[in-house]
Amino acid sequence: MTSYPHMLAPLDLGFTTLKNRVLMGSMHTGLEETKDWNRVAEFYAARARGGVALMVTGGMAPNAEGGVFPGAAGLFSADDIANHRIVTDRVHDAGGKIAMQVLHAGRYAYSPDCVAPSAIKAPIAPFRPKELDVSGIEKQIGDIVTAVQRAQQAGYDGAEIMGSEGYFINQFLVTHTNHRTDEWGGTYANRMRLAVEVVKRARAAVGPNFILIYRISMIDLVPNGSTWDEVVQLAKAIEGAGATILNTGIGWHEARVPTIATSVPRRAFSWVTKKMMGEVTIPIITSNRINMPDVAESVLAEGCADMVSMARPFLADPDFVAKAATDRTAHIAPCIACNQACLDHTFSGKLSTCLVNPRASYETELVVKKSEVSKKIAVVGAGPAGLSAALTAAERGHEVTLFDQADEIGGQLNMAKKVPGKEEFWGLVSYYKTMVSASGITLALGQKADVQALADFDGIIIATGVTPRDPAIHGQTLPHVLSYIDVLRRNASVGERVAIIGAGGIGFDVAEFLVTGESPTENLDDWLAEWGVGDPSETRGGLRPEGPQPEPPTRAVTLLQRKAQKLGKGLGKTTGWIHRAALQMKDVKMIGGVNYERIDSSGLHISYGEDRSNPTVISADTIVLCAGQIPERSLADELLAAGRECHVIGGADVAAELDAKRAINQGTRLAARI
Repeated sequence: MTSYPHMLAPLDLGFTTLKNRVLMGSMHTGLEETKDWNRVAEFYAARARGGVALMVTGGMAPNAEGGVFPGAAGLFSADDIANHRIVTDRVHDAGGKIAMQVLHAGRYAYSPDCVAPSAIKAPIAPFRPKELDVSGIEKQIGDIVTAVQRAQQAGYDGAEIMGSEGYFINQFLVTHTNHRTDEWGGTYANRMRLAVEVVKRARAAVGPNFILIYRISMIDLVPNGSTWDEVVQLAKAIEGAGATILNTGIGWHEARVPTIATSVPRRAFSWVTKKMMGEVTIPIITSNRINMPDVAESVLAEGCADMVSMARPFLADPDFVAKAATDRTAHIAPCIACNQACLDHTFSGKLSTCLVNPRASYETELVVKKSEVSKKIAVVGAGPAGLSAALTAAERGHEVTLFDQADEIGGQLNMAKKVPGKEEFWGLVSYYKTMVSASGITLALGQKADVQALADFDGIIIATGVTPRDPAIHGQTLPHVLSYIDVLRRNASVGERVAIIGAGGIGFDVAEFLVTGESPTENLDDWLAEWGVGDPSETRGGLRPEGPQPEPPTRAVTLLQRKAQKLGKGLGKTTGWIHRAALQMKDVKMIGGVNYERIDSSGLHISYGEDRSNPTVISADTIVLCAGQIPERSLADELLAAGRECHVIGGADVAAELDAKRAINQGTRLAARI
């Protein structure tokens, strides 16, 4: 008897059957652009072996002008078809099914040759698109249909036509981006013509026995977006045009509402998809922040969809479905929706991978094999770097002892998990506890390792993390001055008026912690109100007319930094704006370009610029120091002085904003070769 009967139930599409209700949603990893087709094939085959019913590739361009960036991958030639055949053959050999996503970026394309229904520049793109004439529109439709045909020729089981997230087809649908007055604009029947024509012509081109998924924008979250009646009208027309499945898209990329970041509640938008159930007869897939089997099961059991789409969870763990099916849910490496190694990489032109699983996209390079010789390995420090090193070393057959002076594993993760909006870190720490227990690692907690204690080990890995940097401010030893560790780990008492020194990631986290009462991430209604999300059947595009309505801040906080630049500039590429917006909604004052003169009972004394002008007092009951970190490598230095070799990783190697992504990657790679 399975714990997930709905998730693991097959789905009959008539001409083919999917073995369960799990779709691996499209992710642009950048792998196809490497042109290493064995590497691409292994990425998808690993997920097929892990039990997912159907996968969708990253978006493939139908033509040069529709690519998300110059040189974006697509099926443009016989060679491309042959290369993609390597991928589809490997997936089929692994027992999986795979569909190719056809993505025309429209005005989101990073190219001066981008095209759109109207010449309206996107706020997130540098180029103004060229407005298509009628013959140009026909060309785009033809190119999209040709791409679908080529996907079939390359052995794909289906194709997904990208009609959401504000891309080309979506741009035709709404007056926000479509100002045309011809047969492709004006009335909604005209504005949806392109989407319907693409699906109708694609179905005619590939025949009845090919999966055609249409990715529909269920809620746009932009001004002048679609009404719910329009979304339903489109869904019915797309079904009539020959689509096999409707997949859900949530929000445009330019929307000022977060949709997949870790602060978004789990399954935050399944209620939107549920509104569509019964409006069409073809299966409907729901998506966004579904990251564990119990979440997927509840969505399906409640009738919110016929199938669930999970994308990033398959970066974190390719064996997600197989583990769920064999009652090993606790062994699933959880997606924490951090975006740091996936979307941040994608939008920076880097290969996408995963903070939790650095082997994602590196399956052929980062191979973990049994060691020919079993060694006694000591790992000192049970934070992200030490845990990844210890688990990988144990997987290779080494005898591992993991030391930490704390009485629990997790290191700095145990502070991160206390920050509102970062509740997913609880699951990551729990996962590490499960895996350490299952791995046979010897835990030595609550004790500080020294040179003598490490004398009998064949290999030593130092992952002792960081220590707070001393900002050397006169008065910093006063009792109302705390460190971020006092606040997040030691639960120190904090006053009503707070000045935070340092506006990096930790400063922002501490500010969020101090101004937030009940975390809206844990209460969907509160979160929807905070970001101004409404029912699309009541408000066009799903944006509430009154706008965001966050709960009032629990404290008055001022966030300061020495650098004369926008606060939060160094935060994540795809999440920094969310953190800044969240604090602005809580009336957090953000001040840059300051000198810290001194601290006294009246608060924090600052000045500005090299001439130390405009002396000011920030009145504060509590001052919190978040002024950076330095490596804690004293044990490594002692070992080297004693003539012992050791490897230094994580924050002990480089202290950089508690960078768990780099720490886990470094620990895994070291242990894979030690």
